[in-house]
Order: sequence, then C-alpha cells, then structure tokens
Amino acid sequence: MQAFRSTARLASQFRPTGLPRYARGYSSAKSYEYEHLLVSTPKPGVGFIQLNRPKALNALSTPLILEVNQALREFQADKQIGAIVLTGSEKAFAAGADIKEMKDLTFSDAYGNDFIEAWSDLVTFLKKPLITAINGYALGGGCELAMMGDIMYAGPKAVFGQPEIKLGVIPGAGGSQRLTKAIGKSRAMETILTGDNISAKQAGEWGLVAKVFETPEECVDGALATAEKIASYSQVAVKACKDVVNKSQDLGIREGVEYERRVFHGLFGSQDQKIGMAAFAAKQKPEWKNQ
Repeated sequence: MQAFRSTARLASQFRPTGLPRYARGYSSAKSYEYEHLLVSTPKPGVGFIQLNRPKALNALSTPLILEVNQALREFQADKQIGAIVLTGSEKAFAAGADIKEMKDLTFSDAYGNDFIEAWSDLVTFLKKPLITAINGYALGGGCELAMMGDIMYAGPKAVFGQPEIKLGVIPGAGGSQRLTKAIGKSRAMETILTGDNISAKQAGEWGLVAKVFETPEECVDGALATAEKIASYSQVAVKACKDVVNKSQDLGIREGVEYERRVFHGLFGSQDQKIGMAAFAAKQKPEWKNQ
C-alpha cells in the first residue's frame, strides 16, 4: 500500500476542488490518513469513508481497495463505532475498475495472483453494518462495491450497471451473484448481457436499493442518520441481526429459521438482552453494555 499522507496535505490538495458539501467539516478520528480516501467519524458511533480519486471518477484500483479494507478494519476494531457509511462523490460513487491496471494482464497474472480477490475481503471480515450511499455512476466494480453494502441508498442521478460485456469479460467481484439475488434472474441477465444501465428510479422499483432520495446531499445525510440510529442499539444484537439476514441468502427457509432461532436463544446469554427487556418493562431508555 502506498504511503499515507498527512491530514493537512490531504485537505489542502482535495477540499478546494469541489468535494460535495456533505464531505466538508467532518473531523478525522482515525489513526491513519489515506491517499485515496477521506475517513472520519461525523456522528456518534458512525464511521464515514469517502472514495477520493476525483480525477478518475473514483475508479477502483488495488491501492484504493486495500485502503478501503484498511479503513473498514479500523472501524471494525473500534468499539465506539456501531455502523459505517461508504460513499463517493456527487458525480461518481465509482465509475468502474481502473482498466489501465488490468488491460495488460495475462491469465497467469490474473489467476496466479488472485487478482481482485481483495475486493471481496470486506464482506468476509466486516461484522458491523455497512451502508453504501450512491450518487452518480456505480458501474462495473463500482456497482459490485455498492452491492457489498448491507443497505444501499441512492441519490436521484445514481446509475448502476455491469457493463463488463463491452470489454470482453464478465463481472468478477460478485456482480453476477449479488445482482441476481437483488433483482432476479431475468433482470440481472438482461443487465449483464446487454451492458445497459439501471437508473436510480429503476433501482428503487426493482429493490436494488432501499431508498431513493431527492438530492445527493439527502442521500448521504440519510445514510448517516440510519447509521447513527443503528449505532444507538446493542452492538451484540446488531451483529446478530446482520448475521441471520445474511444467512438467509445461503440457507433454505427451514434451515434459516432454525439458525435464526439458535441465535435468538443465544442472545438470552447477553447482558444487553437483560438490559433491553428490563428497560422496556420499566419504560426507560436502555444503557447498552455491548456485551
């Protein structure tokens, strides 16, 4: 990974060049500063990551993905953080993968070195909820990264798509799998085989995103508000909720219900279950221990 730059240098280099309003004024509270990201904690319990390659429309490259994984690991390890928001700019969440990085690869290079395997790392280690706030283009790898979020929000001009067919390849970071689960086989097949885009309106109607907002700022603000709300709950219960919903994607209904019940029973061994139910019975606000 490339060397990290200081906060002052990062701020002086990028902030005057037209970052969206929602990116300004968020003070960093992390131990690293990044070359391709802006990382901060804008609300209590909320981690915020903004992709920041403006000249490349946030095109995804290995250095950027490694930084995203590093930032997510930092937030994962931070006990004060209960939920995370990932976004890009108003013009592009991520316009795709950096084709310059991959155009000359051979099969031996790609297969032998597990090219883009790190792009899927976050979905295997991240236990805290991730909300992706999408404005502008989310194409190819950008669409795949957006779909790795547990909740997806979109601005009015968000554009989704898997146009890899136009480059003679296929989605390689989970696009064919997650898109099919989200919108169904027929729509996913049409999108991937034609390379056509999905508008924000279609994404909302098809269930690809949870909500479409009227402005880019409202999209990010909405994601932050949802993250803050999630972060106000027991982290033990939140982790369990994410676990059982994700299991629904892998298990049949009978096995999934049985798994859910086991996790439900297990939560009766947590302090937060006792705190939450006692507070409810007493009509008081629970003070979570996250244990």
